[in-house]
Amino acid sequence: MNNKPKYRFFKNFKYAVDGLLYALKTESSFRIELVVALIVIPTIYLLPLLFLYKLILVITFILILIVELINSAIENVVDLVTSKFHPLAKSAKDIGATAVLFATILHISCWIMVIYHNFF
Repeated sequence: MNNKPKYRFFKNFKYAVDGLLYALKTESSFRIELVVALIVIPTIYLLPLLFLYKLILVITFILILIVELINSAIENVVDLVTSKFHPLAKSAKDIGATAVLFATILHISCWIMVIYHNFF
């Protein structure tokens, strides 16, 4: 008895677009990160760096966006399950926020290493 719907590429793509639009409407952190992407990604492209370094910087920035979306999904599920304070709900949200922090630290660390290696 499998009630799971069949995989449909275009339908699943629509779900992804719906998720993106929802995140844009409701998640201020994600919107801010997208605005930063409009600055960071062209900057990476314009810098006189090897393609590999540019790729690392772009991938680690996109990782921040991915982790932010996962964090938002975790927060939504926690809010669906309980509106009351619960230590586990707080812990789940805090751990999600920590994942975003670690992704950001990884990206900044990559910037530091790439700049150091190429300009010093």
